[in-house]
Amino acid sequence: MAHAITEIISLHPIANFAADVRAGLTKSGQKELSSNYLYDALGSALFNAITELPEYGLFRADERILREHAGEIVQPLLRTNIPGNVIAAELGSGSGKKTRWILEALARYQRTTYFPIEISPAALAQCVSELSQLDRVNVIGIERDYLDGLARVTAQRSSNERLLVMFLGSTIGNFHRSDAERFLSGVRHKLIPGDALLLGVDLVKPVDQMIAAYDDAMGVTAAFNLNLLTRINRELGADFDLKEFRHSARYNTIERRIEMHLISLRDQSVAIPAANCVIHFKSGETIFTESSYKYRPSEIIRLAERANFRAHAQWTDVEWPFAETLLIANG
Repeated sequence: MAHAITEIISLHPIANFAADVRAGLTKSGQKELSSNYLYDALGSALFNAITELPEYGLFRADERILREHAGEIVQPLLRTNIPGNVIAAELGSGSGKKTRWILEALARYQRTTYFPIEISPAALAQCVSELSQLDRVNVIGIERDYLDGLARVTAQRSSNERLLVMFLGSTIGNFHRSDAERFLSGVRHKLIPGDALLLGVDLVKPVDQMIAAYDDAMGVTAAFNLNLLTRINRELGADFDLKEFRHSARYNTIERRIEMHLISLRDQSVAIPAANCVIHFKSGETIFTESSYKYRPSEIIRLAERANFRAHAQWTDVEWPFAETLLIANG
């Protein structure tokens, strides 16, 4: 049985949370809140429920690709004259449910160390608990943001170890397009030539299908979005009345992205004592909480090339347009 170690490092103390909330809600023009804060313990549980919904095909498409092609995905890293094992790191692991297929494929050839990097303590604990049960896999959980966590992994790697970084589930879609390129360049900067990045990206599809995935009939996504206000109430002493806000998902045709908003249903003011502010809302005004950009397969390759990767292979799902692309760090 594998041995699991969890490293817990506080990422979002209350002072940082309060500062970010104040900055986002007092911003000129569109009010906004970082999607990072959606994932407290309840938010993580609600997101796991979202992945099981019939409307949310993204998760199942990603899982199908990983299950069916895990052996092909890991082979380029194993077929090398460089001695030493492949280690794996995942940016935003969540529960790690889909990742087991990759880890099992690696573990058939070698003992494997896996570093889930996650900002949600609840999700990280679940990931470590579940994946530490895999034979020949050591799990070291890191509660940090993406690049800081990856820096901790690369700082302790051996010189002859190759690194597979996984960024699954289309989380890259939460970045503005220019920020996505900068982020991938930041990942590449921490890698050495021959390391790999497995990048999951949701693809453009019919608008009705995309909207339904973010505004399901059971209202789970609405609860997930509104839970952010509950968290601000609980942790920052705010007095948001959740009955006076409504979840909205919309498609921005120009940007090719789904946007999640919370709409104020009336003119109102909300006090947030820990952030030392009172926020005024007009009826119909929104808080922008998350974006999910949709890509075309060729765009992914061009994006990666600009960040100094080369595309080794790309797999797409037939049932739900989604792509996993294996990128190799250039010299």
